[in-house]
Amino acid sequence: MDFRYPQGSVFYRNLHHSYPLITHGQGAYLFDKEGRQYLDASGGAAVVNIGHGLKEFGEALRDQAQKVGYLNGMQFSHSPVETLAQQISEFLPFREGKLYFLTSGSEAIEASIKLARQYWVEQGQLSRYRIISRMPSYHGNTLTALSLSARERYKEMFRPMLMESLMIPAPYCYRCFWKEAYPSCHVKCAYELEKSIKKLGKENVSAFLTEVIGGASLGAAVPPPEYFHIIRKICDDYGILLIADEVMTGAGRTGKWLACHHFDLAPDIIVMGKGLTGGYFPLSALAVRKNIVDLIHEKGKSFLHFQTFTHHPVGCAAGVVTLSYIKNHNLLEKCSKMGSSLFEELSSLCTHPHVGDIRGEGLLIGIEFVQEKETKKPFPREARYTENFTLKAIKKGLVLWPNVGHADGVNGDLILVAPPFIIGQNEISQILHLLRETLLEMKSAK
Repeated sequence: MDFRYPQGSVFYRNLHHSYPLITHGQGAYLFDKEGRQYLDASGGAAVVNIGHGLKEFGEALRDQAQKVGYLNGMQFSHSPVETLAQQISEFLPFREGKLYFLTSGSEAIEASIKLARQYWVEQGQLSRYRIISRMPSYHGNTLTALSLSARERYKEMFRPMLMESLMIPAPYCYRCFWKEAYPSCHVKCAYELEKSIKKLGKENVSAFLTEVIGGASLGAAVPPPEYFHIIRKICDDYGILLIADEVMTGAGRTGKWLACHHFDLAPDIIVMGKGLTGGYFPLSALAVRKNIVDLIHEKGKSFLHFQTFTHHPVGCAAGVVTLSYIKNHNLLEKCSKMGSSLFEELSSLCTHPHVGDIRGEGLLIGIEFVQEKETKKPFPREARYTENFTLKAIKKGLVLWPNVGHADGVNGDLILVAPPFIIGQNEISQILHLLRETLLEMKSAK
């Protein structure tokens, strides 16, 4: 790692790293001021769904900003928010959804928890505030979202400030909590939800918060086909709201508009973000069943959550052009097709002694590294395998998204490969080639 203190006045998150200065991007590539080229194999943070440098996006944002750049969402509506809400409602897994727009996934998760709480309070069920989530998981960096995430290294310093939470094992088949195998495990992980509801008392539980296909913390782990059928039934049986975190997977990342569609899952609240605008503007959304909103309305109340940039006109305009671009260029179909090709190519890396598992759906693929393949023993955290891997990769011009701690809360190394939907076969071959080179370099450095 480069331990030089970053120059200039920017407060960078990593205070021990010199950041390349990117001047522009085009398609799946980024270019820095030195003329170096980077293949963006992670779409930034799984955000860049449609590619870099598309002129129509700059034009759409400029046109909206020239009309009106900001409106107070408590006083006015506007065409972009009405259009975007209609676009999203057309692919929701429930009828008559209502959309509420914010600016980040963390904000939207926070808002979803507050909405669930208000829903129960308006019915006089004041004891319902407990949220059940999963481990591993990640839902954001605000204090509530962090409380509900199983990211111990992020939580340690702030633990006195976090709310109490109860978590159940996620459907992480590679590292099954009970060391069993699907399908003989009978999907035990799903039935843990019922046990947790009984433990807390259903009269105290507000909602179950879950990623649909795992994000960075689970390395794109895909649950068994029947997992969400069981989860939905348990939520219905005990009258618990089901909140689906689709911040990463929404807007087409898995080859369908929502990961829910892979499982015929209809949650009560869906949280979207990241690729909703392709990265051209920060925007997130709550998609909510109409009956939830109707109940608050019938009580003569309003939603007790608002932020300055709620329903931002320029952000919503970016969302409209993003979803239209995906639809008009058949990018869902391309994401699914190129995802299958990428997965097939990357699967050849499984012969490497330190590649434990490769998994995912569409253009969201995780590669998990292990020290010992037979036992799935992770590298010790002090080895910083993932950090060193991604640093070597970026020096070769390959951008990846790292994550650690999934194996036991501290140890565990993986990367996400999540390129833009416009990626071609040549770029896929290049990703594989550079990954092979990096693996070889990691092996020789040991």
